[in-house]
Amino acid sequence: MSFLDTLKAKFQKKDDRAVYLSGFAKSKNKFGDQLQQMQYKYKGYIDEDFLEELTIVLLESDVGIDTADLICEELRKKGQEYGKIPFPWCMNFLIETMKKIYEEYPDTEPLFAEEGPTVILLEGVNGSGKTTTAAKLAHMYKKKGKSVAFVAADTFRAGAIGQLAEWGERLDVPCIKGIENGDPSAAIVDGCRYAKENNIDILLCDTAGRLQNKAGLMAELSKMNRVCGKEIEGAPHNTWLVLDATTGQNGLSQAKIFNEATNLTGIILTKMDGTAKGGIVIAIKHELHLPVRYIGLGEKPTDLRPFDLDSYLYSISQGIENVR
Repeated sequence: MSFLDTLKAKFQKKDDRAVYLSGFAKSKNKFGDQLQQMQYKYKGYIDEDFLEELTIVLLESDVGIDTADLICEELRKKGQEYGKIPFPWCMNFLIETMKKIYEEYPDTEPLFAEEGPTVILLEGVNGSGKTTTAAKLAHMYKKKGKSVAFVAADTFRAGAIGQLAEWGERLDVPCIKGIENGDPSAAIVDGCRYAKENNIDILLCDTAGRLQNKAGLMAELSKMNRVCGKEIEGAPHNTWLVLDATTGQNGLSQAKIFNEATNLTGIILTKMDGTAKGGIVIAIKHELHLPVRYIGLGEKPTDLRPFDLDSYLYSISQGIENVR
């Protein structure tokens, strides 16, 4: 059984396969369909013309130039090793290479406190979907039987505190509010104390995320990390950056800045269903070595899905396993 056939067999056993296929439909239409079209020009050899066209497909999918070059170099080696390669096997090598690049740095599991509250800091620029993601995470953890509280510490974005408080009312999740234009760390302290006093399992902190002043961002995030640790041992247990997938390589640039400013432990990619540039997943892992924790594949709370590499790879390349 080929790699792609194995991938398909695994995918067909997934309970959330319909959500993945729907959420990655635009990426599949861009990436998978373009790959299928390449079969009509393919002459059986992985030559420079083929690699040049493949590079364009990868870049248009937002894999990024460094990652695209690495993928093409691996395929070039396959061509030198095997000589003439049927197109289906060329596609097998391609998707298998993408999987190997993602898995080069193994994903770590999210941390949860053995005792007391688990603190999760959510970072991200305005418009990334950070507050809505906090609500979706709260819904997910409550479904698992966990008690959840919000901290509205994005004090500099107009309306952010009210937006999270509104979600809290809808979901029956208490919201500890910061003061507009006030110190975000003060809200974090209040939230940590509330969580300890009320036996909260998961404390979701919607934090500031301004990129206009990098030094200011670093100082803010550093302070928030310090005050968390003083209030709750080991906190923050997880620091996740929320990125809007539709911003593509610009999102990757944001991630690099945040990763310099704080100890990121994962990425949440929102609005994946709204972009044809699903390759950003591979670019993030290759360049930042950070795991993609969750992906947003729709508007409903249940459309925030734990990231599954095999489901992702099959969804963006669906159909090419049938090319003969």
